[in-house]
Amino acid sequence: MNPSEAFAAIALAAVACDGALDGDEAAMLRQLLEVRSPYANLGEAAMGAMFDGLLGRLSRGGWEQLLAEAAPVLTPPQQETAYAMAALLVHTNRSFKPVEQAMLQRLGELISVPPERCSQILEVMAVLHRDSLRA
Repeated sequence: MNPSEAFAAIALAAVACDGALDGDEAAMLRQLLEVRSPYANLGEAAMGAMFDGLLGRLSRGGWEQLLAEAAPVLTPPQQETAYAMAALLVHTNRSFKPVEQAMLQRLGELISVPPERCSQILEVMAVLHRDSLRA
């Protein structure tokens, strides 16, 4: 697994860990990747092939195995960004399920980002997704 596959694998694990890949999550995943290098320069066929491979790994080993394979491939700054993106993705469907919390916990254990930094990222995501204007 190369770094671009690993980064996308972590994002895929985030949206797939609850057992359902809904349209909002898939759209957000695609949007978050398409604005980044190297994905912005990949054609539809290359992007599709990469995700076909990642989906195969996901179906064979589950999200836990996908994270375990992907996390060590990334540098610490890449891991931090991947963690933040995963935290954003699990909030996309406006719920934060226990399995999504477990996925972020496990990812935090696999990366070299300090736990307090991971907590900061989660706090920011909670504030960002809070429905502050709700009556």
